[in-house]
Amino acid sequence: MELLECKNIYKDYDKKQVLKDINLTIPRGKIIGLLGKNGTGKTTLIKLINDLLTPTSGEILVNGKNIGVESKKIISYLPERTYLDKSMTIKQTLAYFTDFYDNFDTQKAKRLIKDLDLDIDTKISKMSKGMQEKLQLILVMSRNASLYILDEPLGGVDPATRDYILDTILNNFSEDASVIISTHLISDIERILDEVIFIDKGSIVLSSSADELREKENSSIDEIFRRRFKC
Repeated sequence: MELLECKNIYKDYDKKQVLKDINLTIPRGKIIGLLGKNGTGKTTLIKLINDLLTPTSGEILVNGKNIGVESKKIISYLPERTYLDKSMTIKQTLAYFTDFYDNFDTQKAKRLIKDLDLDIDTKISKMSKGMQEKLQLILVMSRNASLYILDEPLGGVDPATRDYILDTILNNFSEDASVIISTHLISDIERILDEVIFIDKGSIVLSSSADELREKENSSIDEIFRRRFKC
């Protein structure tokens, strides 16, 4: 059984079609890049998978079942915008996640936070944007989930923070899980990708193994993306 299936997904906003006939299958044990320019439908698709929006038509299955309460238990989602309560300390935030998610690994989160040399009594409002991004990723990746969905996890952070984020993703998901990373910063993430999905104007225009695509085109994923979406 596939981990995630999207079948003939359409999404309209006020009679404007945002997604058109999206069909994709996500197996287990893969890191997948959902790649496209800003405004092409990536975030809308992610919100549909997370049951934050309802498709106009079509079906989304997680572990063979319709999305809902059960799918939310096994999907760990990093939204594009920071959602941390900046009035809380790291310690309070950990306690909140521990109470809210049955599959949250508190010890794993503490270990990763210690790696950053952070004091858990630090208030989030006192942390830099880069450190807040790292903390939010640690919280998401510390859930023992089946599917991790990360929406623009590299946006607005420095190159060193990007490397930390990628290494954290790479080292903190199991072989039975998969990761979907939505981004337009292809060159920064392509080293960790197993598969790529190109989305443009609300449609999937390419889906391929990353290695097979590089070999076929004799180019990096970033170069292929730039050629295909050249303005």
